[in-house]
Amino acid sequence: MEQRLTDMEMQIMHQGHVIDQLNEVVTLHQASIDRLSMELKLIKEHLKGVLSSQNRLPSEEEPPPHY
Repeated sequence: MEQRLTDMEMQIMHQGHVIDQLNEVVTLHQASIDRLSMELKLIKEHLKGVLSSQNRLPSEEEPPPHY
């Protein structure tokens, strides 16, 4: 009986260690996801600015400098 209790305690300790390791990995992945989400947001905003400046009407276009 005592051996079974010791074995269960060892298994619980091992599981606790594995859970801590998994939590660390999940935390690192979430930080990466947050960083990538922010970068994607910035890229989208930049592209909106670039595309909107390229989609001007001919009447809105400035003449080239040699005119």
